[in-house]
Amino acid sequence: MSQTPELVVKDLHVSVEGKEILKGLSLEIGKGEIHAIMGPNGSGKSTFANTLMGHPKYEVTGGEILFKGESILELETDERARAGLFMAFQYPVAIPGLTFASFLRAALNARIAPATGEDGKVPTKKGIAPKEFRKLMFEKMALLKMDEKFAMRYLNDGFSGGEKKRAEILQMALLKPVIAIMDETDSGLDIDALRIVSEGVNALAGPEMGVLVITHYNRILNYIKPHKVHVMVDGRIVTSGGPEMALELEAKGYDWVREEVSQ
Repeated sequence: MSQTPELVVKDLHVSVEGKEILKGLSLEIGKGEIHAIMGPNGSGKSTFANTLMGHPKYEVTGGEILFKGESILELETDERARAGLFMAFQYPVAIPGLTFASFLRAALNARIAPATGEDGKVPTKKGIAPKEFRKLMFEKMALLKMDEKFAMRYLNDGFSGGEKKRAEILQMALLKPVIAIMDETDSGLDIDALRIVSEGVNALAGPEMGVLVITHYNRILNYIKPHKVHVMVDGRIVTSGGPEMALELEAKGYDWVREEVSQ
């Protein structure tokens, strides 16, 4: 696992419409590491994920987010994504009229191209050639057991829950982020879809990518084995442990954590 964490969150405080949601959250994730954040509903898990990606609804009122050693608090969402942060959404948006293949190629070109050229203007680089892109896309689709016809469907339009989540993992496979954030990716999946998505994540996770799995339930962690499990309650990470922590939470629920915190 990485010795130097790529993502460092220090004493993060975040408010939404004047209400404080995150109340001093700290976390470090390096390449090659799989971390899981678990917690009851309303503990701030999705707020944390959206804040990492720079969603304008979430106001950082204190603390710091460092990525590759530099603050990203002033960066827009697309700049964070281009730098190597990625989030698989809990509820991906459908865009009728835009084919999945076209979307993927545009996203990949944005990821690999610099934001501006040396003259300060947007570069004219055309990006990855169509033939090369198709070859790469179909390789990754095979990894996720996705039919090639899937590429010509409109983005998430009429997709099942499992198809939407596999589409998110395919984006991750193509974009090769430094840190991938999975916000309740297991939501709405049956066992077969959960297994296929998890196999895809396990195939992609490695020495060049760190993964943060945010989940309410333990079941996805039966397939994706985390190195560390963190428990979030009331906007803070209150305890951390190894993979066995997830099993303890499944057996005992969250009440014992709340009791420890209140003591």
